[in-house]
Amino acid sequence: MKVHFIAIGGSAMHNLAIALHLKGYKVTGSDDEIFEPAHSRLKKYGLLPAAEGWDIQKIHTGLDAIILGMHARSDNPEIAAARKLNIPVYSYPEFLYEQSGHKKRVVIGGSHGKTTITAMILHVLKHHNIDADYMVGAQLEGFEVMVRVTEDAPVMIIEGDEYLTSALDRRPKFHVYQPDIGLISGIAWDHMNVFPTFENYLEQFSQFAQLLPKGGSLIYCAEDEYVVNIAAQLPEDIHKLPYTLPPYHVKEGITILHTPGGEVPLKIFGQHNLLNLEGARLICQELDIDGEAFYDAIQSFVGASKRLELVASNANTAIYKDFAHSPSKLKATIQAVKEQFPGRKLTACFELHTYSSLNKDFLSQYAHAMDDAEKSIVFYSKHALELKRLKHFDSDDVVNAFKRNDIQVYNETRELQEFLVNAGWNDHNLLLMSSGNFFGLDLDALSAHII
Repeated sequence: MKVHFIAIGGSAMHNLAIALHLKGYKVTGSDDEIFEPAHSRLKKYGLLPAAEGWDIQKIHTGLDAIILGMHARSDNPEIAAARKLNIPVYSYPEFLYEQSGHKKRVVIGGSHGKTTITAMILHVLKHHNIDADYMVGAQLEGFEVMVRVTEDAPVMIIEGDEYLTSALDRRPKFHVYQPDIGLISGIAWDHMNVFPTFENYLEQFSQFAQLLPKGGSLIYCAEDEYVVNIAAQLPEDIHKLPYTLPPYHVKEGITILHTPGGEVPLKIFGQHNLLNLEGARLICQELDIDGEAFYDAIQSFVGASKRLELVASNANTAIYKDFAHSPSKLKATIQAVKEQFPGRKLTACFELHTYSSLNKDFLSQYAHAMDDAEKSIVFYSKHALELKRLKHFDSDDVVNAFKRNDIQVYNETRELQEFLVNAGWNDHNLLLMSSGNFFGLDLDALSAHII
């Protein structure tokens, strides 16, 4: 099969391109800019376009399908050329659904935790040599690519993002996958540019749950009132499996889970991760993996990339980075590090990077989100505001929104790096939270100096 990727450089897109290449497909692609790590990974597999930019000469009648990334605009010339030649155009989620039409589909949804839950499930399946296709939103230890599509795997595990499918399809991605087993981890307003009210955002998860077929299963966090209400509205022929925080304790910096078979030490920590673990356990239970097998595997799970990922540490200091960007996730991540290291102070540094977080009208949602850290820092780039065409705001707006008078606000990466380098770090941890990179913060140099 011959497929062409429009916007091949995207995080998910380049992984799917590699996965199809490994499956034996003939893959071509184009993009107007390709950054690392996509650039190196596409080059490794011989899939890197010879030049950046769109090229209608790549669109021809020998193609079986076009796969369209979210980055491509609706007026892309390659889309117009494909339509003229009547070549089928699929969004990324639509193509995944086509590839999994004969499989059992497990779709992990939620405003937060979905990457980690998906990663946990995949870790358990791999540990027990259980064949499965998958799509996950982060690079995982022991996995070559973030996407796997085969003919024979009986199940596909899909991280179900609620953002839009493509420039041509305004449906949320997780509405496209048609789950047989679904999970909702929790709901906290996000993507304000697409879902202007919380009620509109909430409705997307209700519609997702309603896609479950008769006899399907919904696993859901019973500690989230919005998710509980969604589950309650489903018909009786849907199998409902709620989960809550499992019993545990922390001893000498290690989180130990209490299970029916005894105590299980974990490499991860934090109550939000323990909730994620319970959701993953119930999914695995639905896939006929019993509790003993699950706990045997999950002990060695170290987490997904940028999800409370340890950057560096010594006897007095640990540096973590996390993908957190929603107010609820900030609170949960800060609380997790504080609980794991009760004798240490914490500096929490957060970058306003997403469209919602950089929207002045959304800032008030962060009230008291960073109160539990001894020192709180917020960084945002004025250039990012310009790129997203959002209203400018100043440091006072941030201080007032977070409801913390001693919060420090930075706009320049150099100034932030200089402050962190010169701060005292004895019995003091650093937590960096962002879906970006603090506009080029040299984390390696920073870590080397601190540690």
